[in-house]
Amino acid sequence: MPNIKIFSGSSHPDLGQKISDRLGLELGKVVTKKFSNQETCVEIGESVRGEDVYIVQSGCGEINDNLMELLIMINACKIASASRVTAVIPCFPYARQDKKDKSRAPISAKLVANMLSVSGADHIITMDLHASQIQVSLLAHYLGRFIYIMDSNNYNLLLCGES
Repeated sequence: MPNIKIFSGSSHPDLGQKISDRLGLELGKVVTKKFSNQETCVEIGESVRGEDVYIVQSGCGEINDNLMELLIMINACKIASASRVTAVIPCFPYARQDKKDKSRAPISAKLVANMLSVSGADHIITMDLHASQIQVSLLAHYLGRFIYIMDSNNYNLLLCGES
């Protein structure tokens, strides 16, 4: 499988390793660290120019830190001229905040979808979204691009867009 690179964020490095082992690929080198003011710093340790990049990062645990790390990793790969960047997000952050339930309440799941798009993600692979509203939100932002949504309860797979 040439031209594919897999990187793992710090949220679940074992999952990233298992995916790369299963595909017979080496996990890409990435260094993440925190500055003294708690800002996240990410350094991609190898060339991704012209490559199909997959970044595995879950939205569990330290959700805000993991999300920011993912956004920075996506942007770093895009700036380094990756051909395509796919975010593999087993647990989509802020998926429970998928609708406006009272006045002046944000729709945080839509905000996360916007941030992923702006950071440079070409595709998203995720599963078990909280409700169908977030699927519509994601599809609206990734229209014309693939988004994969898997529901482990019903084993449904929703594919939308063009390659």
